[in-house]
Amino acid sequence: MFACLAACCAIGVLLGVGSRPSPESWTPPTAESLRADEFLASRFMAGEPHLALVATAAGSVDDPRAARAGRVLLERIGADPRTAWVRGYWPLRLPEFRTGDGRRALVLVRFRGDERAVRAAADDVMDRYTGRSGPGAALRVSAGGEDAVLSESERLSERGLRLAEFVAAPLVLLILLWVFAGALAALLPVAVGAFAVVVAGACLRLLDGVIPVSAFSVSVTTALGFGLAVDYSLLLVSRYREDVAAGSAPDAAVRVTLRTAGRAVAFSAATVVAALCTLLVVPLPLLRSLAFGGTAIVVTSAAGALVVVPALLLVLGSRIDRWDVFARLRRPHGGRREGDSWARLAHWVVQRPAAVALAGFAVLVLLALPALQVRFGVYADATLPASSPVAATARTLRTEFGAASSGAPCVVLPALNAAGDPRARAALDAYARRLSRVAGTARVDTVTGSYRGGKRSALPAARAASFAAASGVRLAVTAQPYARAPLTPEGSRLVERLRRIPAPVPALVGGPGARLADTEKVMADRLPLVALLACGGTCLLLLLYTRSLLVPVKAVLLNMLSLAATFGVLVAVFQEGRLPGVPPAGITDVLIPLMFAVAFGLSMDYEVFLLSRILEEHRRGSPTPHAVATGLQRTGRLFTSAALVFAVSMSSLALSGLLHLRVVGVGLAVAVVVDCTLVRALLVPAVMQLAGRANWWLPAWRGVSQRGAVAKTWSQ
Repeated sequence: MFACLAACCAIGVLLGVGSRPSPESWTPPTAESLRADEFLASRFMAGEPHLALVATAAGSVDDPRAARAGRVLLERIGADPRTAWVRGYWPLRLPEFRTGDGRRALVLVRFRGDERAVRAAADDVMDRYTGRSGPGAALRVSAGGEDAVLSESERLSERGLRLAEFVAAPLVLLILLWVFAGALAALLPVAVGAFAVVVAGACLRLLDGVIPVSAFSVSVTTALGFGLAVDYSLLLVSRYREDVAAGSAPDAAVRVTLRTAGRAVAFSAATVVAALCTLLVVPLPLLRSLAFGGTAIVVTSAAGALVVVPALLLVLGSRIDRWDVFARLRRPHGGRREGDSWARLAHWVVQRPAAVALAGFAVLVLLALPALQVRFGVYADATLPASSPVAATARTLRTEFGAASSGAPCVVLPALNAAGDPRARAALDAYARRLSRVAGTARVDTVTGSYRGGKRSALPAARAASFAAASGVRLAVTAQPYARAPLTPEGSRLVERLRRIPAPVPALVGGPGARLADTEKVMADRLPLVALLACGGTCLLLLLYTRSLLVPVKAVLLNMLSLAATFGVLVAVFQEGRLPGVPPAGITDVLIPLMFAVAFGLSMDYEVFLLSRILEEHRRGSPTPHAVATGLQRTGRLFTSAALVFAVSMSSLALSGLLHLRVVGVGLAVAVVVDCTLVRALLVPAVMQLAGRANWWLPAWRGVSQRGAVAKTWSQ
């Protein structure tokens, strides 16, 4: 009743509150690049354009009909109150805004407001002006730029997710029917997942009114919620059936299930939440959005499993086993017991633990090695399929408009007034000369002239005046061709070199490459702290659960090694293109590591599943080899089945046309497969056998006798 009421309230919230999540914000709010961009927008009517429109004429863009259509286009966009500025080839006929053959012209647009307002304005402009435009439809307009890419990605993402669901849903349903051995039982994870997604979605929708909650984090946390729903439901149902088969009444079996498997679910959820909350120390809106969204989905998944599943088990009773569509395919009762193969595997491993451990570690290290060659950047329009019109426009911008559309760095000196101070102009001249000699810089333009390789030449007076305001000066940097892709390592390194040049007054460097450099710096500074807090918090919770020092440390180290192996596979496949049929992207998106928060959570789930039964056997007095074999026998099928369901669901994203969806889907599928095979089935029993009695050692710290009761209560 409580769960139904909560779900109904959540549905009401989802229907009654605004429907569109916030755009992805991957730049720190206080970044130097954003401050430079704001200064350019307020003082110079400049800054990064949100849209780049390419206008193509049948003949020349200078023909009277095409020129009149171009002027009308700029006038209409400029008259929109949401437009901060618009500039293009017309009416001044700037040569850098026209292609060499004269058939295409460029129009750059920047809008006012926050990210949501900008996206809404950009979508409206694209709807109204792309296609045939102008009197007599003299121009054909196509859209590119950051906001066009975001809109196209969102559209293709929805279509790709629908395709993935269409392909994966029948397969997942068949796996659930096989794993849960009954149609009614297979509906339990569906009920828990629906409850978790709806309630967590309502929480995120309400939270979006306070802080931005991105669409990317909603998608990632929904995947996590589905995986956890299957994990928790499978663990609870399996333990319930085990106790019923042992002769317990349904109500007694539910109590035992909650006391054993329910405790494992609670501790698993606590470890995942502790790991996700560490992302809050990174001042990136997208990471914090993922932390809040992940916490909401984990809590609601655990609550749904601990409330919905026991209630349905009590209602269904023995009917939980009804309608097993695969009953005829299952092994008859006279055959070997279910789980014997896992027990034999565990006994095989514990008989040769050193060899298995060395081989397992070697394989994981080999898989992780390509990660050393990672090149972080942002996919931008490269995430779109080649057939997308936005991708085609992006290629036109790069190949035919060059520096005019490359998103080159821009340097601003807010405190320098070069209008009437000769000393300020001399200092600016010396600074511009130094900047023009930086590797990767082709030219620097400012109020004092144009600089190449430290040599100055004059600029037209009107052009030079555009670089100075009442207070402040800007310098436009034109990059060398090899550094003109700003959202790549070359673009961010150029920004870092520019920032190291001494300036006469405090300088701000902006542009897309600067945003990437700011994001990379924040992640490099804070991710070690995130890893330390995640590992420390997870170890502490597992220590309370296991009353062991070595087991939590082993769990965290194996999880980190498993994730490193997965990251190495992604770099090898998608960045370097080592898999046939996969073109190399050349970079790995800086946002891709975010998915490891999901993979870490699922890995800890599988670890707690396995440990829960190993601990139970150990506390009954079984020696370590027997406890490990029994634990793997009882839970091996559970975590491999859960991993199979999740891997099938995620790998279906490989059918999407979007590169970042393919990377996330394949990455999560690889992560769970590597974890449940190499790590849980081989390395965990091998390492525990090598450790022997040390697995259960807990140092007798001073005061532990007073705190032992608390630790025991937590662990039980």
